[in-house]
Amino acid sequence: MTRILVLEDDKLFNETLEDFLEEEGYALSCALDPYSALDLSYERVFDLYLFDVNLPYENGFDLLSKLRKSGDDTPCIFITSRDDKASLREGFETGGDDFIQKPVDLEELLLRIQAVLKRQVRSKTVQIDTYTFDILNKRLYLDTEAVELSTKAAELLFVLLEGRGSVVPLHQIKERLWSASDEVSEGALRVYVAQLKKYFPQHIHNVRGVGYRMDSK
Repeated sequence: MTRILVLEDDKLFNETLEDFLEEEGYALSCALDPYSALDLSYERVFDLYLFDVNLPYENGFDLLSKLRKSGDDTPCIFITSRDDKASLREGFETGGDDFIQKPVDLEELLLRIQAVLKRQVRSKTVQIDTYTFDILNKRLYLDTEAVELSTKAAELLFVLLEGRGSVVPLHQIKERLWSASDEVSEGALRVYVAQLKKYFPQHIHNVRGVGYRMDSK
């Protein structure tokens, strides 16, 4: 069963999330403050974190930053009333996987949870033909030799692998490759795709106007 840790300091909303997600078949652990959530994260392994951003003592970004520095790569969706680009950027740079705005539509939250869990890559390495991609370090190897790949091309490869054979929408790719304050370059994206196609010509597919899909087998 998929286990989710919910961190939300509004007790009523916390209970609402717990009731709704348990009805959908998830196993829930809930915390009202970041210290309790941190303790729970050490006690058991979770498949997903749902963290409120504005919290007592420290915010959700700070907590996830601590977890990431400790080697915890559990995917995280932030729940927030913030809608500014600076917060969006901080959340993704901290290691967040998605955001949902308050007031939360529970059906939308469920769809986002399903999407994040679906694309999550659990293994530390992925084998693609004769190549091996190191998930943690974002490095590509042919046998034991490192392959020349730009940082953004490596990130693009990771994003496509997270899609597990499904089409990854263009907007999602752009959000992962560029921060909110950066100018998104369509030309640069095509260059990164071309870099990957040099190694995986049969695996990467362009769904025109929608996004890209990668078959890893």
